[in-house]
Amino acid sequence: MPNLGVFGCFELTAGLADAFAVFGHNVVDINLFKIRGAKLMKAKHKAFFVRLGIPVVLVSIVVTVGAQESRAPRNIDEFDAMFQEINNWGRWGADDELGTMNLVSAEKTREAAALVQQGVTVSLAHNPIPDEAPDNPDAAFNHTMGRTLRSDTYEFTYHGYGVSHIDSLCHFVWNDRLYNDISPSASTPEGCGKLGIQNLKGGIVTRGILLDFARLKGVPYLEPQTPIYVEDIEAWEREAGVTVSAGDAIFIRTGRWARRAAVGPWAVSGNSAGLHASVLPWIKERGVAFVGSDAATDVMPSLVEGVTQPVHTMLIAGFGTNIFDNMDLEALAETAASQNRWEFMLTAGPIPVEGGTGSPLNPIAVF
Repeated sequence: MPNLGVFGCFELTAGLADAFAVFGHNVVDINLFKIRGAKLMKAKHKAFFVRLGIPVVLVSIVVTVGAQESRAPRNIDEFDAMFQEINNWGRWGADDELGTMNLVSAEKTREAAALVQQGVTVSLAHNPIPDEAPDNPDAAFNHTMGRTLRSDTYEFTYHGYGVSHIDSLCHFVWNDRLYNDISPSASTPEGCGKLGIQNLKGGIVTRGILLDFARLKGVPYLEPQTPIYVEDIEAWEREAGVTVSAGDAIFIRTGRWARRAAVGPWAVSGNSAGLHASVLPWIKERGVAFVGSDAATDVMPSLVEGVTQPVHTMLIAGFGTNIFDNMDLEALAETAASQNRWEFMLTAGPIPVEGGTGSPLNPIAVF
């Protein structure tokens, strides 16, 4: 699908709106329409339709502008400038290793617990994929039994796209620096010297919010390479009647697993729907504590020349935000839709491996 950009206000006749619908253009919001090659209606055009007795309404227009719209950051230099401007280095002190987990206060956890009404629990994890596939080229999981039922072995290569996992804050660097301006030189083959996953040993209990962009667009899943912008997030907030606030964990549903079930596995790496890097200032402004998705968060290709995963990079190395990768959000979407409730209590507990760059995990949403 071509990329979309908001071009302010446009005066459109009700009749033309119907015409656009007839020609297959989707209504994005009550008064948002996609049109090709649109030009702003001038006053004389409005007068023309008024003389014909056709009602004219003022609406916002989303205009198709080509294969992909160019939005900042567009390249590595613009991304680096953004990184320097909005990173969280030093925000919680020079020795901080928690990052935006600091935003999950005791009060926030109590607020999350108050969201539990029915006692319904939903797993956000996908069962590990044991077989080699285009989205799991390394066969990331292996389970072998011992000689008796008292012993078996799990083997994970959990980074990638075959295992639901969380990234620690030593997983990404930028300009040879980890989060909080920490040097990666302390890391060894035994693990990260700082910022390892053991820092989350106390677990995560906060408010989770599902951002269901497939539902927002009225499709079972987004096609690969579909970027998600701030206006999409805010349109979902209005649709769902929920507002992202400090300490929240947001989960981005693109419908990756629904698409996999429908058309089969594909090489998700380098070819997936996800967040565009232009959303990063918004994420910081709202005080998001954790970000998760059903793939790896970034739209890929990233549309930022020279940076493969700018959202991953900024979240981990810049903000100090742990990322939940490869979540299965299908059951969560069904449960949330059935209750018309898109917020829930999130609980998650990584394996506290000293110096680990992440951990497989099974997050639970509780309604």
